[in-house]
Amino acid sequence: ASPMSKKQRKTLIRIVLSAVLLAVSVLLPAGGPLRLAVFLVPYAVIGWDVLWRAVRNIARGQVFDENFLMSVASIGAFATGEYPEAVAVMLFDQIGELFEDYAVGKSRKSIASLMDIRPDYANIEKDGVITQVSPEEVKIGDVILVKAGEKIPLDGIVLDGTTTVDTAALTGESLPRDIAPGDDVISGCINLTGLIRVQVTKEFAESTVSKILSLVETASSKKAKAENFISKFSKYYTPCVVAAAVLLAVVPPLFDGLWSQWIYRALTFLVISCPCALVISVPLSFFGGIGGASKCGILVKGGNYMEALSRCETVVFDKTGTLTKGVFNVTAVHPQKATEAELIEYAALAETYSDHPIAKSIKEVYAKEIDTSRIEKSEELSGKGVVAIIDGHRIAVGGDKLMVSEGAVW
Repeated sequence: ASPMSKKQRKTLIRIVLSAVLLAVSVLLPAGGPLRLAVFLVPYAVIGWDVLWRAVRNIARGQVFDENFLMSVASIGAFATGEYPEAVAVMLFDQIGELFEDYAVGKSRKSIASLMDIRPDYANIEKDGVITQVSPEEVKIGDVILVKAGEKIPLDGIVLDGTTTVDTAALTGESLPRDIAPGDDVISGCINLTGLIRVQVTKEFAESTVSKILSLVETASSKKAKAENFISKFSKYYTPCVVAAAVLLAVVPPLFDGLWSQWIYRALTFLVISCPCALVISVPLSFFGGIGGASKCGILVKGGNYMEALSRCETVVFDKTGTLTKGVFNVTAVHPQKATEAELIEYAALAETYSDHPIAKSIKEVYAKEIDTSRIEKSEELSGKGVVAIIDGHRIAVGGDKLMVSEGAVW
């Protein structure tokens, strides 16, 4: 479980303190004005902020909200002598708010952890001098250096250097992508192997990572139909409930004279008719869904898309990282003019100086200490593979393009 925020801990302390004071107040044998004063203490502890919000909102012209309903219900309970219930109404309301706040906080943290793609700095190169600056300070046309292991801070074109980049956080594709001079790179990707010089083509505000962060941050503004309906419904529902409660408190006593009893019933009606649960639960369930999805590594751009997913009948997967992990392993060895051990040994020797994920998997299966003295020369050809001179032999390790260029027959 994620730890509570400072505000949530304060609310929890108030809830516990108020509950203890309420229990003490119920047990105390006080009567009359003293009994009222005793119950006002736990009420003030737990409900002062609700009362303050109600007064502040009324001053702004926002009368009918949950703060107003809770304030009227609890003050009315005091007026009819139901002191314990006045405190209990506020206590349970605050417990509900704490759970809601905690759930939203967890969802936000899940989204934030998934969106840990925002670069902290950019290495800008001017007149041969490299300085570390904020990505917002870099202009279009500036040249930045991205070292192995760093996040690419801005979108641009590679001027020098070859490398492989991890684009998983942006595209879901966990298979590393080979990059060479002239290739486009996008911000938020991680540079895995080599040093590259990149000419910036977009300012940070227009970069890919910035746009993605903006989409996620405004996810809650893209409301589902159910959320929009609840928002409109609450505007009309709350005033109607208040009007009905007033009628219930005033009309029946005109006939039977039981004012206290009917006011109590009206207040009870007011509390149970409060739309808080309905107004909060629908948006909260969508937000919780977006947060829960992000915890599993899935970004949802808004509640409307979440709602659309509920109507899906067929799902087509087309991503490495969705069904597979994109992690390389040697699954089979098929030698023709050498033994399996010799083939693996020469491949591992040739890949010694490469950090490519495929090279790592070959070195892992070799699982022996590599004798680098046997390697006379090693050259990595971006997007093709590696060519090395080992024990006087020319060894080429790579894909079809490299094999064709080497004149290999298979």
